[in-house]
Amino acid sequence: MVDPDWLHWTRELQAIAQTGLAFVRDPYDRERYEMVRSLASRMMAAQTATPAERIEALFEGESGYATPKVDVRGAVFDDRGRVLMVREIADHGNWTLPGGWADVNLTPAENVVKEVREESGFEVRVRKLAAVWDRTRQGHPPAPFSCCKFFFLCDLVGGKEATSIETSEVKWFREDELPEDISLARVLPGQVRRMFAHARDASLPTEFD
Repeated sequence: MVDPDWLHWTRELQAIAQTGLAFVRDPYDRERYEMVRSLASRMMAAQTATPAERIEALFEGESGYATPKVDVRGAVFDDRGRVLMVREIADHGNWTLPGGWADVNLTPAENVVKEVREESGFEVRVRKLAAVWDRTRQGHPPAPFSCCKFFFLCDLVGGKEATSIETSEVKWFREDELPEDISLARVLPGQVRRMFAHARDASLPTEFD
C-alpha cells in the first residue's frame, strides 16, 4: 500500500504551515501560514469523507516545529517462542503488538515497557531495538501525520495477563498461527514476522528504512 500523492502534498503543506506559525513574527505572514493550513485541510477533506472543519481543528492542535510522531511497539516472546498480541478495542477488535504513542518524559524503551504493562498486564525488560520504520514507507494505511515506529524486542519478567480500557483480549501466537485480523494501522504481518526473526537470531542488526 502506497500513500497517494495528494496525501504527501497535504502533509507537507500542513508541516510548512505548522513550522511557519511556530516562528512567524509578521502578522501578514501569520495570516498566509494560516491560509496554507486551511488549504491543506480542504485538500484532505476533498479526498476523504471528513469535513474540512474537523481536519482543520486537528491541524490547529499541532504546534511547534513539525516532526514525525513516535509510535512504540513491544515484541514480547514467551519460553515457547510465541509472541504476545493484544486485541485493540479502538480498532474494531483487531490484533496488534502492545504499544502506542510515546509519552513525554519517558525514553522510547520506558514507553514500550509502560505500554506492554498497561495493555497486557505483563512486565517486560527491553532487550533490543529491532527496527525503526517509517509508517508510510512500510505501507500502512494512509494517515494525516508522518510517524516513526520503534519496534523493541522484550523479555518477559513478570506480571500476569490482564486486559485494560484499551484491550479486550491478550493472547500468545506462534509464527505460523498469526491472526488474520491484524490492525494494519498499528503493525503489519511482515513486521511481526521480522520480530520472530530477531528473536531467533540475536545478531541481526537493527532494521531501518
